[in-house]
Amino acid sequence: MSNSRDEHERLKQVITALARSASIEANVHDTHLLESCAPLITPGTRMYVSHLPNQRWTSTCATSAAVAALGFNAVPHIPVRLLENERELHALLDTLSTQARVEELLLISGDYSQACGPYSSVAQVLEQFPFMDYGIKTLSLAGHPEGHPQVAMDLIRQAERDKCQLASTHGYQCRLVTQFFFESRPFLDWAQDNINHHVAAQRIAGIAGPASIARLFKFAMRCGIGPSIRALGVRPGSLMKLLGDYSPDALLTGLARARVLQPGLFDGMHVFCFGGLLPTCRWLHALAQQSFDLDNHDNIRGNIRMDT
Repeated sequence: MSNSRDEHERLKQVITALARSASIEANVHDTHLLESCAPLITPGTRMYVSHLPNQRWTSTCATSAAVAALGFNAVPHIPVRLLENERELHALLDTLSTQARVEELLLISGDYSQACGPYSSVAQVLEQFPFMDYGIKTLSLAGHPEGHPQVAMDLIRQAERDKCQLASTHGYQCRLVTQFFFESRPFLDWAQDNINHHVAAQRIAGIAGPASIARLFKFAMRCGIGPSIRALGVRPGSLMKLLGDYSPDALLTGLARARVLQPGLFDGMHVFCFGGLLPTCRWLHALAQQSFDLDNHDNIRGNIRMDT
């Protein structure tokens, strides 16, 4: 892309639009920060509520209710392998719909070797459970542009397509929200592949918000992030680099540039708050308010706060 004034401004507008429409991920430990974050993000923003290991469903419901009370759309994670029976899922959805006005869920299998009950896959739940009875209109599903360390890539791709087809067949809007990545190319290739296969789902780029490299590296190893982890600048034996901080600015600029060139390639951005909910909201707010500029190489510069 040339650095003409018009193209420069267009790229800035796309960055701003991605920030304004981005969804955010919070967890139960972030509940006390929600009021501080509220002025920084747009009312109605989707705020995904993660379900941590050993977390009780009551905690997920309480955090979702707190999110909704502040005017955001709570999207709770439901790891289906943790559900002990269908009755528990009915009770959970009843609470989420009445207390948090939930209209969207993120359905994942969960990284658990054994299912606690009858559901070992998201597809089983999609086939059997009447989410619409509880006002659920949209289902978010996991996308894995760089694969999964324990599953063959062709199986992952087929599972993504099958889940989206099931959701569409049962009348749900579908969103594929990806695992986080650090280079745009794997995601962009994945998005194009979904277009080529006519997958009926929005394609949402999952990125990590501002955080320490040490923290991101830990999560990346746990989640099996693929080749794009090299963008963190971490190599075996380079432990001193783990002391630095990661900024998603360059990745965001790359995604925005791709969207300028091909507007329909993907549909939005989701931000994982590994560095904390508040600094992520500050970062998004600065971008949404255009409190930044682009240099001659399209790098973001300006008053982007990442401190806690």
